[in-house]
Amino acid sequence: MTRLRAVAVAVDARDPERLAAFWAAALGTEVVERWNDAEGTAYVEVAFVGDTVLLFQTVASPTEGKNRLHLDLRVPDGGDQRAERDRLVDLGAAVIDEAPKHPWIVLADPEGNEFCVLPDA
Repeated sequence: MTRLRAVAVAVDARDPERLAAFWAAALGTEVVERWNDAEGTAYVEVAFVGDTVLLFQTVASPTEGKNRLHLDLRVPDGGDQRAERDRLVDLGAAVIDEAPKHPWIVLADPEGNEFCVLPDA
């Protein structure tokens, strides 16, 4: 039996270059490819996990409301969650919820896509 393999996590973006730059800096990785499809839609790929990429694709209008999928990111061992929050804000993220009853901090990237930053394990 053949098993499917994830190759990308696709993210709709008004400005894929800007969003890819944010996520590449946030994750300490890089843009690995840029391309356009047959209709001229722009795509920007950022190295993510193994050979899976974050794929930022141009869309005409943003998704309304809360995104249904988000990334949970853990601070490296010995890392400071609050310092990481501040670094991400300096890159263009916004703090959505400090979640005092939970171990995570909810942020949004420059286009409003929410993600969580968890403390080190």
